[in-house]
Amino acid sequence: MARIFCVANQKGGVGKTTTSVNLAAGLAKIGQRVLLVDLDPQGNATMGSGVDKRALAASLYEVLVDGTSIATARVRADRLEASGCAYDVLGANRELAGAELEMVEMEGRERLLKTALAAVDADYDFVLIDCPPSLSLLTLNGLCSAHGVVVPMQCEYFALEGLTDLVNTIKQVHANLNKELKIIGLLRVMFDPRITLQQQVSEQLKDHFGDKVFDTVIPRNVRLAEAPSYGLPGVVFDPASKGAQAFVSFATEMVRRAQTPEAAVTT
Repeated sequence: MARIFCVANQKGGVGKTTTSVNLAAGLAKIGQRVLLVDLDPQGNATMGSGVDKRALAASLYEVLVDGTSIATARVRADRLEASGCAYDVLGANRELAGAELEMVEMEGRERLLKTALAAVDADYDFVLIDCPPSLSLLTLNGLCSAHGVVVPMQCEYFALEGLTDLVNTIKQVHANLNKELKIIGLLRVMFDPRITLQQQVSEQLKDHFGDKVFDTVIPRNVRLAEAPSYGLPGVVFDPASKGAQAFVSFATEMVRRAQTPEAAVTT
């Protein structure tokens, strides 16, 4: 059975898409079968995987609104084949922005993605869902589909405030819509150990959330920032960079955590 994880944070600019594409590439690199679902109408995860969102024959929009199967709509990130990091992509583009209005009147609208993913469950070890930075019907579909949530966050003061809101959202979804939903872990990203505040916030996270904080830390790394302009994950763009190596380590940690029963959502 595929393990389905949302990469989510209601705060924008915290590295959700960077985390999604590099974790997908890292998991593929260590031999996992991966599907990356782009739930953001901006389509950045699609483009960052080397897939042209403007050339999609079918996208997530058709899956949610028209009932197109994921097996039909998914595409292979074949630009990544040579590096051994290729995975499947269920892409998104501007059309997805109009999906929410059309979904409002649909029966079981919160579980449309969950139903579609059930048909390809046996095809993958991991399904990663890159969520938009808002609690929308699209994000709700992601949370209702998932076994757990991976939360990328910067070690800054405002990030802690946003985390409180996200935890409350996850609790509500867990209580009312998806009893399987848990926080898998908090991933510290864009981390600079030279900044005292970041060290302090990192320690606060570990004190409060304990083993819910991933051991892996993703450093601030210019090669990760450059990679999307080439339509590649950083793991493929510069495998020797510290950021790429950190994401491969994170992928290994994710496999290990996915095999371990998780506790309920923490406060």
